[in-house]
Amino acid sequence: MRPDEYISAQFSRFVEQLKAFIRIPSVSTDPERTDDVRRAAEWVAADLRRAGMKVVEIIPTPRHPVVYGEWLGAGPNAPTVLIYGHYDVQPAALEDGWTSDPFEPVERDGFLYARGSSDDKGQVFAHMKAAEALLDEGQSPVNLKFIVEGEEEIGSPNLNTVVQTYRDRLKADVCVISDGGMPAIDQPAIIYALRGLVGMELEVTGPSHDLHSGQFGGTVHNPAQALAEIVAALHRPDGSVAVPGFYDEVLPLADDERAELAKTALTEAEWRRMTGAPQPWGEPDYHLHERIGARPTLEINGLSGGFAGAGFKTVLPARALAKISCRLVANQDPQRIYERIRDYVASITPPTVRSELRLLQGSGPAWVDRHTPAMQAAIAAYEKGWGARPAFMREGGSIPIVTSFQRELRLPVVLMGFGLNDDGAHGPDEHYGLELFRRGIHTAIAFYQELAQR
Repeated sequence: MRPDEYISAQFSRFVEQLKAFIRIPSVSTDPERTDDVRRAAEWVAADLRRAGMKVVEIIPTPRHPVVYGEWLGAGPNAPTVLIYGHYDVQPAALEDGWTSDPFEPVERDGFLYARGSSDDKGQVFAHMKAAEALLDEGQSPVNLKFIVEGEEEIGSPNLNTVVQTYRDRLKADVCVISDGGMPAIDQPAIIYALRGLVGMELEVTGPSHDLHSGQFGGTVHNPAQALAEIVAALHRPDGSVAVPGFYDEVLPLADDERAELAKTALTEAEWRRMTGAPQPWGEPDYHLHERIGARPTLEINGLSGGFAGAGFKTVLPARALAKISCRLVANQDPQRIYERIRDYVASITPPTVRSELRLLQGSGPAWVDRHTPAMQAAIAAYEKGWGARPAFMREGGSIPIVTSFQRELRLPVVLMGFGLNDDGAHGPDEHYGLELFRRGIHTAIAFYQELAQR
């Protein structure tokens, strides 16, 4: 039976299997769900065996396991595809605003409503069913390797170690990740750039203890005020970052790239509707969608210090704190950016207070050449399996494992999302279109076939 015939004949069963997968509340951040996370890993392993993987292993980590599967029957001369996904999900409860039980999938208007339906169980499951459809007759045009983890929603703390330990086993010609969205069902998209992240904590201290403002006000530089002055100096009036060297490694946007990104540009009206903000802010030489995906940022995520409770307390605080993050673009190094901000903060800190900028976390940006054979195969796959040519997009968020795969395995990564941007991932009433699930299976198969011909 041809793969397309197999999909048509078995699609109802695929949907019921996906529902069974979703019913497992594999919330990786909840210690009380550890057994459920393990159960989800075992479910994935069992389904990979059913799909025809010749080797399936559950790899333990200090927290949640990684599932590995492989089928190498296409032979040493055929390309090898590494498929990444995750089986863990975000927390969810009915009282969060769900219309129905988040772990009891419900079909409404062609969508499957449940936690994890889109992020990422439905999307990685499309690849698992694509493998099953191909191997029903015992043959795939490419060798297949799966790595499905259970810690993506908590930052993949153990996956990089697994990748390093099993580097030889994970060797492939390309990695494909389906864990994202597209603007509309008739406009698929390929994400070719992800921003990196630097998380920092800035502490400003002054007196040795909180002081009475009546006794010492006007003689002590208030750490909360000093912090505000330092934070305000991190940006110029036009919204650009004032830290010396912050933009030194940023790659300029070429004209053809700007034209490609404009195809899926966010309008100002859409931006206003989504944010509720009075008007846009930021670098005036760049459009809204370029500021989001193609430019680095420095953001103040939180401020604390002094008394902020009910009532009033005339205190001069001994310390004040700011949480600061940067989203980085291609060529920017998290450590180098942190050091430049640290040195700049030190240079503008007045002698009346002390400051310390601490690095909390960092992950590099990811960028993939749009003109590689793997990218061309992805374009052709969407045209055949989805019925539309994909647009290329830059994503404002971060997926640290992409950088890890590029660094440790030295292979190109293709981000082929099979969901919609408004699937509600992480929020109440997350949902996944059954038509997207079906097209995702066909597109995954087309991608494997296209790779085999290049």
